[in-house]
Amino acid sequence: MQISLIIPNYNGRELLSENLPLVIKEAKGAEIIVVDDGSTDGSGDFIRRNFPQVKLIAINKNAGFSRAVNLGVGQAKAEIVVLLNHDVRPKPDFLKPLLLHFQAEKVFAVGCLDESQEGKRLVERGRGIGWFERGFLIHRRGQTNRKDTLWVSGGSGAFRKSLWQKLGGLDELYSPFYWEDIDLSYRALKAGYQLVFEPASRVIHQHQQGAIRRQFEPEYVKSVAYRNQIIFFWKNITDKALWLNHLIWLPYHLTKALLKWDRAFIKGFLMAVLALPQVLLKRKKLKKLFIVSDQEIVKGYKNEA
Repeated sequence: MQISLIIPNYNGRELLSENLPLVIKEAKGAEIIVVDDGSTDGSGDFIRRNFPQVKLIAINKNAGFSRAVNLGVGQAKAEIVVLLNHDVRPKPDFLKPLLLHFQAEKVFAVGCLDESQEGKRLVERGRGIGWFERGFLIHRRGQTNRKDTLWVSGGSGAFRKSLWQKLGGLDELYSPFYWEDIDLSYRALKAGYQLVFEPASRVIHQHQQGAIRRQFEPEYVKSVAYRNQIIFFWKNITDKALWLNHLIWLPYHLTKALLKWDRAFIKGFLMAVLALPQVLLKRKKLKKLFIVSDQEIVKGYKNEA
């Protein structure tokens, strides 16, 4: 099975120097694409000098995770694209168990098990669960002994390119980061496709050294996360009962944010409102693909939390 490995990068030269040789070793001659998203640390020149076998796509100005990944997938030659963040280090033979699942035509994406280095702890991540509560989708890390998952991470997962293109890829409304892979995975599930979590495919994810934590202020990161959580609901949810619940709880969340002067939530909500015209246009197009109900997608996950 032919694959293309895609690595989006923003100022990750140091981590690329550690992780890219391991990716090349595991790729065994497969196409590798690094999308350099406007780095200012010399990442592009470093790759050109040291890794001539890697295809480099250079973006002049930082465009955000979604745009970088979409460009990479668009130029990938293979039907199966494996996405790895620059702060992800693959473990030996991680590809084989990942790719076996694509023998089933309905499988859109398969996620790896992330051995996430968080302080002094090693946390196993990669499988996602979620449920609707107080007007929003709440998502959490799920147990790693099951194969079902609510989303496949855009930082360590494999995707079927033809379905990626049919679904429209990562939505750049979520730029610069967060919720874009949950959104794409959810759209795939609502369109009747399947997601799989594969615990035998292991990578090490150096979250605390990634670009988001190093490049952005915490309040801005939190505001973007709130904005994208709101946009996700407005764009994808079609269940009438869930919408009623959302409209009941939204004034509560806004009032609470004002009373506590939670600037991150207030800013996030205002940014979502500004994006509403685009959200509604996308929602109208997406509804034609949706065949599975929102309640069916999250059925059973809350019991696991």
